[in-house]
This record gives sequence, C-alpha cells and structure tokens, in this order.
Amino acid sequence: MDQITELVTLIAKSLVDNPDQVEVREVAGEQTAVLELKVAPDDLGKIIGKQGKTAKAIRTILSASAAKMRKRAVLEILE
Repeated sequence: MDQITELVTLIAKSLVDNPDQVEVREVAGEQTAVLELKVAPDDLGKIIGKQGKTAKAIRTILSASAAKMRKRAVLEILE
C-alpha cells in the first residue's frame, strides 16, 4: 500500500498551495486500508473541490489503483 500512499500524497501536493503541510497516514484494517489525508486549513477547499468533485476524483483513482493490487482503500479527508 506504500505506492498508493505515495500516489495520494503526490496528487494532494500538486493541488494545494502549501505542499509541505500535506500528510497522508495509512490506518490498516482487516480488509480495508484507510488513508487519512490532512492538509492546511486554507487548502481544504482545493482538495474537496466544487461539490466534492475533486475529492471524488481522488477517491476514484485510489479505488482503481487499490483494486489493481487486489486491495481495498478508502480516503478520509481530515479537517
């Protein structure tokens, strides 16, 4: 799952104004890995996007790459 964590980190850093404040933490469950994404408060809107479209796109990419590795991953955006 390290590759997926790196992928989410790369995507998030390319979207925000403060890439040094991007943190992605993996919390492994029995069947599903939860990736917790934390960004600067000013950048939260950039990650979520209008009507949540950016967040949905990131989750779609995450699901597709996790499925390719025969795993399941969920993205949680922390405030």
